[in-house]
Amino acid sequence: MNEKRSDGKTHGGFTVKSSLDARNRTTVPAAIRAAMKAKPGTPLTWTVLSDGTVVVRAKSRSLTELAGMIKPPKGGTVTIDEMNPWR
Repeated sequence: MNEKRSDGKTHGGFTVKSSLDARNRTTVPAAIRAAMKAKPGTPLTWTVLSDGTVVVRAKSRSLTELAGMIKPPKGGTVTIDEMNPWR
């Protein structure tokens, strides 16, 4: 699906509605859970941007799962000083 953004452009996202119950709880819709790869117990981080937009992120992967995804540069390792040339 392509939803229209407020600036008239489109993005490949989708919109699903839910509501708060009497105790201010909501159920995350199945399509959103699937897109976030969220399961019961998955931590969610809620962020309110300055324009009022609310962003919800799911921590669906452990940092240790990311180990080894980035290959070291050719030529070996670099020092901390080489990583911060403007200091």
